Amino acid sequence: MDQMKTYKNIIFFALTVTLLIYGCGEESATPTTVQAEPEKKFEGTIVAVGDSLTEGLGVEEEFAYPGVLEKKLEDMGYPYQVINAGNSGETSSGTLARLKWVLTLKPDIVILVIGANDGFRGIKPDLIKTNIQKIVQELKHQKVIVVLGAMQIVQNLGKDYTTAFASIYPEIAKTENIILTPFFLKGVAADRELNQADGMHPTAQGYQVIVDNITPSVVEAIKIHKKN
Repeated sequence: MDQMKTYKNIIFFALTVTLLIYGCGEESATPTTVQAEPEKKFEGTIVAVGDSLTEGLGVEEEFAYPGVLEKKLEDMGYPYQVINAGNSGETSSGTLARLKWVLTLKPDIVILVIGANDGFRGIKPDLIKTNIQKIVQELKHQKVIVVLGAMQIVQNLGKDYTTAFASIYPEIAKTENIILTPFFLKGVAADRELNQADGMHPTAQGYQVIVDNITPSVVEAIKIHKKN
C-alpha cells in the first residue's frame, strides 16, 4: 500500500511539473508588448522669450501662452514646437545677458515680449530700446525670424515716460523690419475676469485671448520660415 501511494505521488508530481512548464512556455510564447506613442514631428521651433507674462506665473505651464499657442498652431495645420523660455522678473538687460542660452535652443522663430519690468522700475526708455534692439539684431544675425510683442506701461510714471516707452516697439519693428504684434495684453489688461488676483498676470482664460491676438503675427512668421 505504501509503495502504491508513493507511486501515485510521483505521478502526480510529474504531471504538475509538466503543466507548469507548459504554462510558462505558453506565457513566454505570447509576450505582452507596450506600444510607444509616436514622437511628434515638428516643422520648426518657436522660442517664446520674456518675463513672467511668458513664463505663465500662477498658471500651469500648459495654460501659459506658449503651450496654448502650440496647440492652436497644431490645430491650424502648423506643427511647430513652442518652447517656453520665459523668466519671471526678467528685464531687457537680463534677456540680453542670456541670449546665448536662448540660441542653444536652436529657434527658427523667437517671440520676444520684454520690457514690462523695465517700465515698472522706471528704467530709461533709451536703455530699454538699446537692449531690445541689440537682442533683435543678434537674433537676425543668427537667421532667426523675430516677432516683437508690443508692450505698454501704466501712466503712474508720467505721460512723457509712458509715451516714450510705448514708442520703443514700433520704432524697433520699423528700423529692424521685423513683425510687430498688437499690444500683448490687448483685451486682457485691467479686465478682472482675465487676470489673477494681483491684477497683472493673466489667467488661463486671459492667455487664450492673448494667443488669439498674436496668432496672425506668428503665422506670418511661419510663412516666412517656410519660404526660406
